[in-house]
Amino acid sequence: MKTIMLVDDSATILMSIKSVLTKAGYGVETAVDGKDALGKVTGGLRPDLIISDVNMPQMDGITFAREVRKAAGMRFTPILMLTTESEASKRAQAKAAGATGWLVKPVQPEQLLGVIKQVVPGA
Repeated sequence: MKTIMLVDDSATILMSIKSVLTKAGYGVETAVDGKDALGKVTGGLRPDLIISDVNMPQMDGITFAREVRKAAGMRFTPILMLTTESEASKRAQAKAAGATGWLVKPVQPEQLLGVIKQVVPGA
């Protein structure tokens, strides 16, 4: 089973996306912000994919992407940014930090699952 880490400060978003992913057969780990997620990764969690919000307290998604790329074994893990932000400059910052792709909220379940299949081998 592939494991996906969801990082978002919105409990509603975590709950709804976790539901979509678990119904599709994925294991799901959640974190409430980049700091929480980074702690889990540095503690040994190795998800097959990370889906992160951009705007969060304590550590935003772009900083988190940059930091998680430094963790052992995480250099090539796909990172999707799921956010209400759509401006090109934010996308460029995320890509420079190591993000693989960008999805704008609200995302439809079929669209999300389609993107996951594209970026996670064997998903």
